[in-house]
Amino acid sequence: MTPAYEKLLQQLKQLPGLGYRSAERIAMHLLVEDSGSLPELIESLQVARSTVGRCAVCGNMAEEKRCSICADGRRDHSRICVIEHVPDLIALERSSAWKGGYHVLHGKLSPIHGVGPEKLNLASLQQRIESGEIAEFVLALSNDIEGQATCHYIQEELVGARGIEVTRIGFGLPSGGGVTFADPVTLRSALESRRKYS
Repeated sequence: MTPAYEKLLQQLKQLPGLGYRSAERIAMHLLVEDSGSLPELIESLQVARSTVGRCAVCGNMAEEKRCSICADGRRDHSRICVIEHVPDLIALERSSAWKGGYHVLHGKLSPIHGVGPEKLNLASLQQRIESGEIAEFVLALSNDIEGQATCHYIQEELVGARGIEVTRIGFGLPSGGGVTFADPVTLRSALESRRKYS
């Protein structure tokens, strides 16, 4: 194989969810089997990189200041589902079980991995709390130690005694698992069986 091919393979292997075989198939497809699609892929990546950013309100993907969910007047923006990552939001939206807003933290507290509160999307969450417009936070974070620690931090350090109801989704999800890969029925059940977090 050529040095350029090897470099491409190494870059592809760094993408989440791609192992050696998957990276190899993608590289071969783009370079040999369907090289005509490569310019369109490169252009799409460049356009997405220059136009897609984070919603200033919730942290979701957006091409404007606010994402389509935050701009949707039909949703109940007094009820906010707090999640770890954008794929979690996509999974919940696919379930059609949530009609409120979201807040994407872009991670969870993990001192072992050097992730403290300053590395999460907590500043805009604090602004939303201080606005006085939030009635409920649904904590839909992973059912693991880091997820629990993040829920505790939000409850104790951010919400405190402000009169905002804080609930935690019920878990029909496996312990240690997350929202992203759950099926819509499990997600609906988890949201409907949420309970007060304390």
